[in-house]
Amino acid sequence: MTDTPRRTAKDFDPEVMRLFDQYVHGAIDRRGFLAGAARFAIGGTTAAALLAALSPQFAEAQKITPDDARLVTRTLAFDSPKGNGKASGYLARPAGAKGPLPTVLVVHENRGLNPHIEDVTRRVALEGYLAFAPDALFTLGGYPGNEDDARTLFGKLDQPKTREDFVAAAALLKGIEGGNGKVGVVGFCYGGAIANLLATRIPDLGAAVPFYGVAPALEDVPAIKAELLVVLAAEDERVNATWPPYKEALGKAGVKHALYQPAGTQHGFNNDTTPRYDEAAAAEAWKRMLAVFARTLGTSPARA
Repeated sequence: MTDTPRRTAKDFDPEVMRLFDQYVHGAIDRRGFLAGAARFAIGGTTAAALLAALSPQFAEAQKITPDDARLVTRTLAFDSPKGNGKASGYLARPAGAKGPLPTVLVVHENRGLNPHIEDVTRRVALEGYLAFAPDALFTLGGYPGNEDDARTLFGKLDQPKTREDFVAAAALLKGIEGGNGKVGVVGFCYGGAIANLLATRIPDLGAAVPFYGVAPALEDVPAIKAELLVVLAAEDERVNATWPPYKEALGKAGVKHALYQPAGTQHGFNNDTTPRYDEAAAAEAWKRMLAVFARTLGTSPARA
């Protein structure tokens, strides 16, 4: 038996990819996607099959199992007095690490703390960081087990309070036991927007790496003291439209920043659970992210 070749974005009509992006971000629902994709369902392939092929495959993409002996993981609740009062997240750290570790806040997409983001958090931890991924859906019962219900729940969040929960999570990491007091943040899509926001809200943030996240309010950009690595996809009209004015504002404010925008990529190219994943671009983005964190957050004893 041979393995079935992994499908990529190139295997789908660009219009199907556009519809899927709209579906993922709540512009259309499942029925809207199926109706729009029906005209591309040819050769025995149904619209439902197209959606299934594009949807996340968490188990197949998992790189680090939850019980990996190289890590210590746990759920950690924390106070968020300006947010929802109480919040919670997933904490991962290298097992047996000696000395304080630099810390990284990992911010999920618009589906809450799903298995993929837990896996990404473990990947960050194995690079020698104390990594923490809050769950914005905690106040609504947490990730519900599937992406459609998660998106529905996400629309019910009080976003101003949720944003304060992430500010509180960053403050938690600054003083967390075993941390070195230096905090970086990486976020994806919705999480990329939160990473940009946190850069404007936290004066002593070391670094922010927003993956395809919309820009923050431009009037807040002068408050940024962190170093930024802005990661954008090549084909991402909605998010990319916010970049030129953001770039101009960063330049005027003297914020140290760099852009990585690999050719041919789709929004979500770092997410290896769907065909939008681009292995080479994701690997390079990860490499650049680690370089920024190493430069700004200090050397990890776990990697020394």
